[in-house]
Amino acid sequence: MRITLAQTSPKLNRSNLQDALCIINEYKNNSDMIVFPELALNGYLLQDKLYEDAWDIAELEDLAAVSKDVDIVIGAALRDKKVFRNSALYFSDGKLLSKHYKVHLPNYGMFEEARYFAAGSEFESFEVGKLKISILVCEDLWSAKMHSRLYEEDPDLIIVIAASPARGFGEDGLLIERQWYSLINAAALNSKSKVIFVNRVGFEDGLGFWGGSCIVDEKSNVLTKLPKYDTVVETFKVDI
Repeated sequence: MRITLAQTSPKLNRSNLQDALCIINEYKNNSDMIVFPELALNGYLLQDKLYEDAWDIAELEDLAAVSKDVDIVIGAALRDKKVFRNSALYFSDGKLLSKHYKVHLPNYGMFEEARYFAAGSEFESFEVGKLKISILVCEDLWSAKMHSRLYEEDPDLIIVIAASPARGFGEDGLLIERQWYSLINAAALNSKSKVIFVNRVGFEDGLGFWGGSCIVDEKSNVLTKLPKYDTVVETFKVDI
């Protein structure tokens, strides 16, 4: 399976949709799946801009159309009637196949997601051809309950999209990076699944995002890893 990791730097406006479509059209002929980060269609620190920039699912028909050529996983702020959801969307075969509303909304320190988003309440896997896939959004993977659910679901592939700010700088590297890879390794080992992790890069209002997107196999071996801090789009062949 050819998987493209799109480690991008979203802007705080709606131009991200056209940027994503440009990447998809460039890579679709040599890829089976393209994975973007959390809130790739909006940027992270939306706050009150949600009222202007959140997407109705009908506005994303261009993504559905191009998914006839390649599967797409992308993060977006969705308008869900009168509330907003931090969502992971899976487009395939010309339609929205699955959406996951982020369940665990961080609301401490630099994070204010629970002020602006409504939490999801469900987690489920879905099938694409012969593959069983589970998708989580960032903080979801930090929940022990989610790890238990992944074990129960027994997916072939776990996809985690994130907008993780860099923090915990030290002489021995980046603490948040080590913490994330520990969680990814645990999910891979416990569920005997390959894990795709795509984290954003760039800066927003003093927050810097570290990237480090990767693909890990069932034994927690790192099959590939993108560099920290740089915008990178790269395709890898993975046996799933």
